[in-house]
Amino acid sequence: MKSILIKNVKIFTETEVIEQGSLLIENGTISQVTSTPFETEQLENRIIIDGTNLNLIPGFIDGHIHGAYGADVMDATEAALDTMATNLPSEGTTSFLPTTITQAPENVEKALINVKNYPNKEGQAEVIGIHLEGPFVNKKRAGAQPLQHIVEPDLELFQKWQALSGNLIKTITMAPEHDVDGHFIGTLDKSGVNVSAGHTETNFSGMKKAVSEGIRQVTHLCNAMSGIHHRDIGVVGAAFQLKELRAEVICDGIHVAPEMLQLAYNNIGSDRLIMITDSMRAKGLEPGDYELGGQPVKVSTDRAVLEDGTLAGSILKMNEGAQQMLQLDGVSIAEIIQMASVNPAKQIGIFDRKGSIAIGKDADLLLVDDNINIQYTICRGAIAYKG
Repeated sequence: MKSILIKNVKIFTETEVIEQGSLLIENGTISQVTSTPFETEQLENRIIIDGTNLNLIPGFIDGHIHGAYGADVMDATEAALDTMATNLPSEGTTSFLPTTITQAPENVEKALINVKNYPNKEGQAEVIGIHLEGPFVNKKRAGAQPLQHIVEPDLELFQKWQALSGNLIKTITMAPEHDVDGHFIGTLDKSGVNVSAGHTETNFSGMKKAVSEGIRQVTHLCNAMSGIHHRDIGVVGAAFQLKELRAEVICDGIHVAPEMLQLAYNNIGSDRLIMITDSMRAKGLEPGDYELGGQPVKVSTDRAVLEDGTLAGSILKMNEGAQQMLQLDGVSIAEIIQMASVNPAKQIGIFDRKGSIAIGKDADLLLVDDNINIQYTICRGAIAYKG
């Protein structure tokens, strides 16, 4: 793998912003970060990128993505994951959690085994684990989760699936009200799984109880959950009030209106928001008829819906979500980095190697202009996309 030197660039490191810096990548990791010009003649077999007028930021981590560019995680094929991993760098995503949907157990199992066996490849976004969305959710808040396959929390079933996945399930979305004694949540939390409340009907007191048991996240804030009411602030209010929680948010301006995005940012802040896409197969493709979890989906220019009009995932790209968030009051590139890179890495325990620019970390990097238009995406030290 060739060394890469990026020079004359504004670098957003883990601890500071270097206005005119240089960064050296060797063997897939960040080896030097400096504010002084680098002696390029020291480097052999090198690539030099001039970052004049650009920003160097950590790559985006999409912790909730079902599909994109014609592929779906539930296809359970290496080709499907390849399609996603090859195309996601174009939107700034350098690593992701392939996300399952509520389905028949044998279909979920095929998807889990497929991810376990998937070989990450040079110059592609990296598969860093699995997000198991469902089937332990509330039918009243199913959204696009197929009702016929929703079941009660089953620890034995989860442990079977975790074994089949090679312990790659990093996040699970479930309805905490169905785990009455908290044993399911507590056991998963103790095992290191990020347990997220989603597709849930619980109220604020139910969320306080769930947090005491080990819930640490809210799945796609405002969608498929109880909202804020003046007599019970629900799951959304819990995300605002309970500091133990981080909250995913789909920043397309459709799943959550721009005004609500602003309200969420004002109350939760960049330290606890996690930008996701929750995208489905049709992302990056033309409008038309598609499917999600075996259900027909109609895709227009800006959204994907089931036959009854229910939103069915998104067709959002991570850079578009960043651009949407950048329009909010108080949000700068530094806040985008926190919400799209730092927080998702910390939430699943991989901040030691991803999520920020620091010596020794994976060289997952984006060269972007001030409007988050992507010029280069580098995945583990290899150029994966050039704008």
